[in-house]
Amino acid sequence: MTKRERIERLDYLPGWERAIYQRPDIFSYSMDAVLLGKFAQLPKSGEGKIMDLCTGTGAVPLIMSQRTRTFIEAVEIQPVLVSLAEKSVHENNLADQIRVMEADILELDGLVRWESYDTVTCNPPYFPVTAEKGKNVNNHLSLARHEIACTLDDVIRVSSRLVKQKGRVAIVHRPERLPDIFGTMIKYRLEPKRIQYVHPKSDREANIVLVEAVREGKPGIKTMPPWIVYGEDNTYTGEFKEHYE
Repeated sequence: MTKRERIERLDYLPGWERAIYQRPDIFSYSMDAVLLGKFAQLPKSGEGKIMDLCTGTGAVPLIMSQRTRTFIEAVEIQPVLVSLAEKSVHENNLADQIRVMEADILELDGLVRWESYDTVTCNPPYFPVTAEKGKNVNNHLSLARHEIACTLDDVIRVSSRLVKQKGRVAIVHRPERLPDIFGTMIKYRLEPKRIQYVHPKSDREANIVLVEAVREGKPGIKTMPPWIVYGEDNTYTGEFKEHYE
């Protein structure tokens, strides 16, 4: 057994219906990914296509596969994460529904058909390279968390090119980036239509925001009821636990 095999770990996503391979020394899925997979509105008929950008170890496609039979493509730039995501797809017997591609989202010409996806999702890097915290010592985390390989503008521009007319783009991000998110979405013909905040506790500011936009949609946005993650006893609130797990 190689060193790589020893540190790979098979975990379960919330709800215990999907297994996921991870390497804690490199990257593990976050609550953000699970919430995005549950937030995005998906084709109900099983027809069409879904794309997940910056997929990491594939948590978002795995979660979405519990909600739809629609074919899902996923793109990740880091080879080691692609390998883990592919192992998870096969572990869950989802090779007929999920395809993981090793690619830079800025170089998808020839790999995808533009303007053909019903839903595009992305859990992108949150922090500009100029952020005060700077880059992580772990280069894998740097690529996942900081705008090194792609920026917010890149993610939204590519998502707009991928999604079909009246298709949906859903992302998870930090609330402080909302002005940038809304402005960039409108710049690329994506009209924000639905937003939901996630608060760690009822008396804390939101630290996660979920946003869904429609390409060439009409103006008008709905703010969904917020999710409160932890109660006073520091365990999941009943409402959040039921939704998350």
